Amino acid sequence: NGGSQNWHFGVNYTDWSLKNGPFYINDTLVFKYDPPSNTTFPHSVYLLPHLKSFLNCDLRKAKMIANPTQGSGNGFEFVLKKWKPYYFACGERNGFHCKVGLMKFAIVSPLRRRH
Repeated sequence: NGGSQNWHFGVNYTDWSLKNGPFYINDTLVFKYDPPSNTTFPHSVYLLPHLKSFLNCDLRKAKMIANPTQGSGNGFEFVLKKWKPYYFACGERNGFHCKVGLMKFAIVSPLRRRH
């Protein structure tokens, strides 16, 4: 989640993920955002296939993991199941929210927690 700010336009989520990381396998990310209405822009959550698509906010091969209504209430939960980089972005407005609104972040989870 974006701390108390939820998933919305204009928050630097890369900064957030660095401050709140590291994240580990089986950690759960929660994306909370208001469903579309007359007063809110729709948001969604996409998983991008690789770093280049992430850097360019290129959604052509991205996979939607949460649609604009799934962030309401308790939010959409995503569990980090594999040891690999995850590239998240908002898919709305054809990448505009990702490019201009900074609605993207990457997570590379270490294999296990240090005890």
